[in-house]
Amino acid sequence: MKRAFITGVTGQDGSYLAELLLDKQYDIVGMDVNLSPEHLQNINHFSNKITLIEGDIRNRDLLLKNIKTHQPDEIYNFASISFVPDSWDSTITTLGVNAEGVVNLLEGVRQTNKTIKIFQASSSEMFGAPRIQPQNLETPLAPRNPYAAAKAYAHWLVTCYRSTYNMFAISGILFNHESPRRPMSFVTRKITSHVAKIKYGLCDKLALGNLDARRDWGYAGDYVNAIWLMLQQDEPEDYILGTGETHSVREFCELAFGYAGLDYQKFVIQDPGYFRQEGEHLRVADPTLTFRKLHWRPRVNFQSLVEMMVEADCALFKTIKA
Repeated sequence: MKRAFITGVTGQDGSYLAELLLDKQYDIVGMDVNLSPEHLQNINHFSNKITLIEGDIRNRDLLLKNIKTHQPDEIYNFASISFVPDSWDSTITTLGVNAEGVVNLLEGVRQTNKTIKIFQASSSEMFGAPRIQPQNLETPLAPRNPYAAAKAYAHWLVTCYRSTYNMFAISGILFNHESPRRPMSFVTRKITSHVAKIKYGLCDKLALGNLDARRDWGYAGDYVNAIWLMLQQDEPEDYILGTGETHSVREFCELAFGYAGLDYQKFVIQDPGYFRQEGEHLRVADPTLTFRKLHWRPRVNFQSLVEMMVEADCALFKTIKA
C-alpha cells in the first residue's frame, strides 16, 4: 500500500485527490492549517478513513517531524494562499505559505528520504501577460501579482532541487480549475452561488467585474487524475495542465443563469471595483505534451462543469431556504 501526504487536504484540489487515492487503496495523511468543523465540509464523507494533522506548512519542524514519522511515498502540495486579490493585502503571508512553505517541504524530503516523490501546484498566473498564445513550458514566467511571484519562486526552487539533489520533484502548471468545492470568493462559484440565491429569492443582484475576461476553465476532479499520473512517470518533469480553450465570464453567466431558467442580463451588474488591479490578460494552456505523455484528457467539458456547479449550489441553497 502506497502512502501519500497531502497538504491543503480540505481544499478543492486536496479533497478531490484524497478521494481518488482512497479509491486506489492509498494510505493517506492529510495536513491543513485549520481542521475546525466548518473547514471539513469537503472531506466529511471520508475524513474517518485518513490521518489528519492540523498544521501550517510554514512550520518547518512540524513538516520534518511528520515526513519522518509517516514516510510517505508521495507528497502533494496544495497548501496555498490561492485567491489572487488577497495576495495584495497579505503579501508577507502569501510569500510565507506559497514560497517558504515549499522550501520547507523540499528540505524535509532532502533531509529524510530523497526517494519521496513531490508534486508542487504551480499556477498559470506565473505567465503574467504572455505575448504568445497558448502557453507551454517554454513560455517565460513574468508574474504580475504577489501570488504569482511567490508561485514562480517555488516553481523554480522545485527545478533547483530536482537538478541539484536528483529528487523526483515536479511542478504542474495549473490553469483555472473549478468545481462545486471552489470557495465562493472565486468568480465561477460566486456566479453559481448567486444563481441559486436569486432562484430561491435570497438575493436579487450579482456584481461582477469584466464580463469579457476569458479563462481556460477545467474541472478540478479531472485535474487531480492528471496530477496523480505525473508522479507515476519514470522520469520527473513539469507539465502544463489545462483544456486548451477559453470562455468568457459572460459565457459562464449565460450558461449558469440559463440552466436555472433565468436571464443573466436581468441580474448581473458590472462593478469597476471588481476589475483586477494588474489588468486582464489572456492565458490559455497548450496541453499537447501533457495529453501525449500522460495519456490523459479532460472528461468534463465547459458546459457540463457549469451545470454541475449550478446544480450543487441550487441543492445547497434550497436546503438553506427551507
